[in-house]
Order: sequence, then C-alpha cells, then structure tokens
Amino acid sequence: MKSFFSISYLSKKITELFNYIDMNITVLSPDKELFAGEITAVKVPGINGQFEILNNHAAIVSSLGEGGVKITKTGGEKLTFQIEKGFVEVLRNEVSLLVQGISGLE
Repeated sequence: MKSFFSISYLSKKITELFNYIDMNITVLSPDKELFAGEITAVKVPGINGQFEILNNHAAIVSSLGEGGVKITKTGGEKLTFQIEKGFVEVLRNEVSLLVQGISGLE
C-alpha cells in the first residue's frame, strides 16, 4: 500500500508549523519587570560576543556583558537598549533576560 504523503514531506510541514510559533520574552531588572511580550528574535551581548536567539533555540543559560540588546517583536517592531551585565535563559521558546545597569528602556 502506497502512502499519500511521504515521511520527508510530513517532516518538512511539521517543521514549517513550528517555525510560526513565536517566542515569549520577559526582561527583568532587580526591582521590576521592564518588558514582556511575543518576539521573533533577540540579540544579546554575550561575554564572548553578541549572539542571536531565534525560534526553537536550544536550551541555554549564559552570562551577558556590557552592550546592546535588540528585540524584534512579533510584527517586526524593534526595541533596543543597553545593559551593563546580566544573564539570559532560554527554555522551550521562553526567554528570560535578567539585566543590570539598563539604559534606553524605561
């Protein structure tokens, strides 16, 4: 019996569906929540250089150094600000950004 859809076709379609799922981010300082919302990407200043987090990124916890954070919201709007240091955690399309010394976002 011949199947209607090939396994490679179904695999490709499932991957395409998962790529439409947006990520959620929460940006926290020691005293308050600064931003929360749906995003498609975020660039952060890692200790060894800037890196970008996209949909379905592997789970990660990383320290952040001084530099710019660039968030692309769902719909394409950009949000940028500077931090002195912090941490980022990514788990199942949930991004937590814990930052100190933030400027340009209040």
